[in-house]
Amino acid sequence: MRMAVSVTAALLIIGDEILTGRTKDKNIGYIAEYLTGIGVDLREVRVVPDVEEEIVSAVNALRDRYTYLFTTGGIGPTHDDITADCIAKAFGVGIGHDPRAVAMLQERYQPHELNEARLRMARIPDGADLIENPISKAPGFKIGNVFVMAGVPSIMQAMLDNIAPTLQTGARMIIETIEAEGLAEGIYAEGLSEIAATHPGVSIGSYPSFSTSGFRNQIVVRGKDPAAVASAAAAIHELLGRLTGDRAPL
Repeated sequence: MRMAVSVTAALLIIGDEILTGRTKDKNIGYIAEYLTGIGVDLREVRVVPDVEEEIVSAVNALRDRYTYLFTTGGIGPTHDDITADCIAKAFGVGIGHDPRAVAMLQERYQPHELNEARLRMARIPDGADLIENPISKAPGFKIGNVFVMAGVPSIMQAMLDNIAPTLQTGARMIIETIEAEGLAEGIYAEGLSEIAATHPGVSIGSYPSFSTSGFRNQIVVRGKDPAAVASAAAAIHELLGRLTGDRAPL
């Protein structure tokens, strides 16, 4: 159900491999775009190592601050996959092999293949709901306002698709991108700052980039009020028109 209120979220990425650079995170951008598209504002992203106190502290801080907390990583079969235990500790609940999760793993593994390591993936905090994993069967879970997902991008994406229909959502972000053709940021920065100050209901950013075709600047206006976004965009078009000498109708 889409609400007029602001619905916020944080993302906690768990894993030494992210912090050392061995694994390049591919989930932040996907989750940010996905949540923005359904009307959930991603406000904060943190990365923590596979250290119990770091994970517990981050979970408790973020779940109290935002409507939802999403986590990725640390729910596999190896000794350093400690996310489930840390979530249980953060909530002050027990943890054990969940029969529902064991049944899901049995769909993929033969009895002789379901060893203790793989059964670690069926350890779920008490009172949690499972998040289906159609790819490798090992589930994620939800407890309170915390959604615990796999770190493997394809599995995380499938889990997020299952989660999305259950989320409370707010107004969707309206985004308008304006090309500042032929203009460097230093030329329009002062005028853009004045527009931002007189349009407090929107967020305005300037983003330079380089490509094979050369240098370009894009100005992006974000907001949830269509009229406010349109007003700010019109002011930016007028500013750029003055600076380039182009006074043609928009």
